[in-house]
Amino acid sequence: MTDRVPCPTCKKPTAPELLPEAFWYPFWQRADGACPACVQQNLLATLLKEGEEAFHASAGAAWSVDHKGAYAALPTPLRLHADPRVQGRGTVIAFLDSGFYPHPDLVQPKNRIRAWVDAGSARVEAMEFAGEETPKWPGWNAASGWQWHGMMTSTVAAGNGFLSHGLFAGLASEAKVILIQVRENGGHISNESITRGLLWLAEHAERLGVRVVSMSVSGEAVEPLYGNRVDAAVEELVKRGISVVAAAGNDGVRRLIPPATAPLALTIGGSDDHNSFSDQEVEIWHSNYGEASNSMPKPELVAPSIWLATPLLPGSQEAQKAVDFFARTGKGGADLGEQIQKLKLITPYYQHSDGTSFAAPIVASTVACMLEANPSLSPILIRQILTSTAHAVAGAPLDQQGAGAVHPGRAVAAAYAEHHGGTKLVNITPSVTPAGVVFVLHDHQVKNLRVLGSWNDWVQPGLAARQRENGIWMTRPLPLAKGEYSYKFLVNDGHWMDDPANPHKVGDGHGGVNSSFVI
Repeated sequence: MTDRVPCPTCKKPTAPELLPEAFWYPFWQRADGACPACVQQNLLATLLKEGEEAFHASAGAAWSVDHKGAYAALPTPLRLHADPRVQGRGTVIAFLDSGFYPHPDLVQPKNRIRAWVDAGSARVEAMEFAGEETPKWPGWNAASGWQWHGMMTSTVAAGNGFLSHGLFAGLASEAKVILIQVRENGGHISNESITRGLLWLAEHAERLGVRVVSMSVSGEAVEPLYGNRVDAAVEELVKRGISVVAAAGNDGVRRLIPPATAPLALTIGGSDDHNSFSDQEVEIWHSNYGEASNSMPKPELVAPSIWLATPLLPGSQEAQKAVDFFARTGKGGADLGEQIQKLKLITPYYQHSDGTSFAAPIVASTVACMLEANPSLSPILIRQILTSTAHAVAGAPLDQQGAGAVHPGRAVAAAYAEHHGGTKLVNITPSVTPAGVVFVLHDHQVKNLRVLGSWNDWVQPGLAARQRENGIWMTRPLPLAKGEYSYKFLVNDGHWMDDPANPHKVGDGHGGVNSSFVI
């Protein structure tokens, strides 16, 4: 065995002969000894300093692996042009899923699992952990299929790639996590168990520092779609300054089920970038879409839902096979490529997976990175930044892509540029206060703003807004009686627009939409 050669960047020693996956990844056998994580960070630094053209040229030259090969999956930060300055430091993401496992990508070299919660029964059970602890909970080592899904969604967002030598890390690789299990006895996930998990979170989120929630679960269809307990629990979290992200579902039909229906959740559909570096390769994946109510289109965004590197569940039969297959093949033994391909393996510890279950945590991890860049961001600003920095998917129907494909690098850059103190006062718009209804618009291009609505039959000149801070426009409270109202913004005395931060819409009778609210 040769001596370990230290990586010239991070100085950590590497030994190619200890990496059986190197047989499939010639990129990991670089002559300069650089480790995969450092090469990735250097490429992202090129993107930040020199732009996308230089990034694509550098990535194409350095990333010698065929990214369309049978066993390849590009690292998420690299394929999404992430900002290398942020990894979700100082943030806490809560995940709702069927079950979880304390994967090394979350607990090594230091534990980042802040708490585990079981909301699958009426009596919610919770355990909290310190960074020096090895987190364990009832059934943590069952190696059961119900743990697999939540383990993958949490590591896709916040894993540090420990078992891939830093390569397959999530965007928020330094964030702490809360793991909320909502699987009931028998394996069922209900709206009730999802609601219990969200209500537990509302009670403890401030103490635990939670700012982002990611839900890759599906409850039960309800009628009417809007107004169920899941929606109300999501709204309560958003009012408390917590951004909530939900997966749209994978059937490719016009159908949404809670929690994807929640109006104030960012519902995420799927995209397929063909495992490439280029935004031009992105197409829509077969995820669900539709309306959460009569006029509330979902999803708001799409994110990668295929060719995603996810860890194998330690102790499972699949994980044992993977280690065996790679060890035997890497030593010049039998060609086990067909078996490796069947299991969609990338390395002895990772496989590529698909589904909007992974699109949602990618967006949640983007939000965590935005909050590291600018902790003062409210859910309103986060929603608007994500939608305004997304890139449209060419040729895709608008109702299936929303604002388009998430672009974490641009979103973080926009987060750095935003500096608002007063926005902490309002987390949803319009805001119903004891003094009346307050309307808020975040737009740096606005010179003057008025709000017109059904409360006085749209009579001009409307309710004037003033600029509270740079780019933040707010009205005085408007006292209104109980009822349902619609409204629109009149921008710069000539441009009508609905409220981009309010997901409630109704037809305006002229082929467009008005924003709406209920008191």
